[in-house]
Amino acid sequence: MKLISKLVIMAFFVSLSLAAVNMARAAEGKILYMDLGKVFDEYNKTKDLDKQLETKSNAKQVARDKLVAEIKKMKDELDLSADKDKAKKQAAVEEKLKKLQDFDKESRDELRKDRDDMARTVLKEIKDSIDEIAKKEKYAYILDSRAVLFGGDADSLTDRIIKILNDKYAVKGKK
Repeated sequence: MKLISKLVIMAFFVSLSLAAVNMARAAEGKILYMDLGKVFDEYNKTKDLDKQLETKSNAKQVARDKLVAEIKKMKDELDLSADKDKAKKQAAVEEKLKKLQDFDKESRDELRKDRDDMARTVLKEIKDSIDEIAKKEKYAYILDSRAVLFGGDADSLTDRIIKILNDKYAVKGKK
């Protein structure tokens, strides 16, 4: 029992020491935080890429609606057809339904991949801007606001990062 108590006390002091070391490191360097979600949403490139994805999604929906209309027309013809033509027309309807299912799956997969690629690109640019500021201004830590329980507005890097990203994006767009 005494051994366990000694181990618990020793573990407590080790963790307290590690916390003190981390606090000392933090005191040496500057710490800021930012709202990554806000930066992502307010970055003009994100907005432009979202519009492109929406346009692509709308085009896919138009193509899907056309397929659905064709299937509906085929089903109506099937209902009116003679018994000898029904089997052939039913097979054609089923084939068209399979084509619609494949189209839906391919569209979802393609749009998901495009969205993931867009997010990866935008997040890399955000990280690069953060790294640039951190190195240039010698910040020890830049945290996401979700991990910060309290922080003053002066300690937030959010608006600065948004401005830097949008300024860079605007310059790239003019070239």
